[in-house]
Amino acid sequence: MLGQRDPGHYGTLTLVDIDQRIAEAADAHGVDVECFQSNHEGELIDCLQAQRGDIDGVVVNAGALTHYGLSLKDSLTDAGVPVIEVHLSNIHAREEWRRRSVLADTVRGQIAGLGWRGYTAAVGALAGIIADEAS
Repeated sequence: MLGQRDPGHYGTLTLVDIDQRIAEAADAHGVDVECFQSNHEGELIDCLQAQRGDIDGVVVNAGALTHYGLSLKDSLTDAGVPVIEVHLSNIHAREEWRRRSVLADTVRGQIAGLGWRGYTAAVGALAGIIADEAS
């Protein structure tokens, strides 16, 4: 629903637009990315489990699952790689229930409120973390 749902909070770019910008950021940092979106927690978990051992890091926007997705949290932890949590809007400046992330204590960091730029910032940060930990 990106580009259509509440553009004041989530912007006007579509998912395809954002995925393209993520790919460009990945190229600039010399890393490969695979973008995956689902409205179903189980599909997100299945994707993470299928990639286990083949990925070096994860950038995740868990949407509403941020606030209650304990199975997703477990799957991100089990992946055993650095994770950066991204939110298009500033969840800390919104409704009280949005301010709590069940993922927060398992991720390396959070980027919130930068719109689509949060994803490209996360790609750069994650590429740096992975490079630092490989050396």
